[in-house]
Amino acid sequence: MLVIVCPGQGSQSPGFLAPWLELPGFRDRMQWLSAVAGLDLVAHGTQSDAATIKDTAVAQPLIVGAGLISLLAMFEHPADGFRSVAGGAGHSVGEITAAAAAGVITAEQAMVFVRERGRAMAEASAVTPTGMSAVLGGDPDEVVATLERHGLTPANINGSGQIVAAGTMDELAALKADPPAKARVIPLQVAGAFHTRHMAPAVEVLDGYARAISTHDPRSRLVSNRDGQVVHDGREFLRRLVAQVSNPVRWDLCMETFRDFGVTGLIEIPPAGTLAGLAKRALPGIEILAMKTPDDLPEVHRMVREHGEQNPLADNPTWRLVISPIKGTVSLEHTVAGTDISPGAVVATVSTLRDSHPVSAPYGGQVIEWLVEDGDPVSPGQPLLRLHPQGA
Repeated sequence: MLVIVCPGQGSQSPGFLAPWLELPGFRDRMQWLSAVAGLDLVAHGTQSDAATIKDTAVAQPLIVGAGLISLLAMFEHPADGFRSVAGGAGHSVGEITAAAAAGVITAEQAMVFVRERGRAMAEASAVTPTGMSAVLGGDPDEVVATLERHGLTPANINGSGQIVAAGTMDELAALKADPPAKARVIPLQVAGAFHTRHMAPAVEVLDGYARAISTHDPRSRLVSNRDGQVVHDGREFLRRLVAQVSNPVRWDLCMETFRDFGVTGLIEIPPAGTLAGLAKRALPGIEILAMKTPDDLPEVHRMVREHGEQNPLADNPTWRLVISPIKGTVSLEHTVAGTDISPGAVVATVSTLRDSHPVSAPYGGQVIEWLVEDGDPVSPGQPLLRLHPQGA
């Protein structure tokens, strides 16, 4: 079972795009995305220095654009990805890449959204000098308590002994001088305190744009940074993209969901390396590849062949399916075929050892068949119920 992950800001390095532009058609595609973004992404990905591509307004469109064009090289036909990839996720701005890859939004919508996201976050970052630092090691609870004591936010909880602190430069300096026990603090090359209250102005801007964006439901299992749950409602995923700008990234929970999938292979798309490194520590026993240059494509194609398997959502439109958001035991609410379901109605509950999660139908419809029985164990993204849409 194969998953694809899309990196976030801070993963870019000068010139990383250059080898990809040697592939036929890739420069043309990147120039088209540059036109949509209103930035020369070709120049930024090949010639600009580290300080230039650190700028949030440049970095975010560059990362998403690079991810979108590199995805095209992974499969003989783009649609093959939907059929062979079990699911995917993106870290922070990488969620926009993942949303486009899963069919929630188009590549052009992704570039407009990320362009405005980068601009709005850059403007929010300019209000107060802020930044982020990685905290490596230490007891996770003690690390979070230390961050809170210094007034900082655990903006990225990445698992594998890594938590990223975000806040003002004075707060980060205090953390550096008084770190958690047995932990190292490493300043990150980012331009602001992302995924914190400091980004609230950007949320307001993006919320307005999101209301004008049309969406489709994902054609593969799409895992959310908010809580590691699989989201199969495209409009809900877009809402999460907006809110996520000022809320922490729970990449640790995303990796837990990959484990619950039963994943056997994971590929990180360019600019790759960071998420593959986290996965190597958190997901032992699976094959992991950081797709850094076109030289890695033969191994990518091999992994797609060996780890890819039929995706249950690929040929069954998700507007007819209700899926499980997490791993657990399912309890059914409506068990009779022919029952009419209202949009948003709770149709089941998935329970874990810790808590319970209601499962709602994103669209109204009539129950055609249950694909599980009451009390069955279910996995994240597993189809539970088939609906006949209202009015169809």
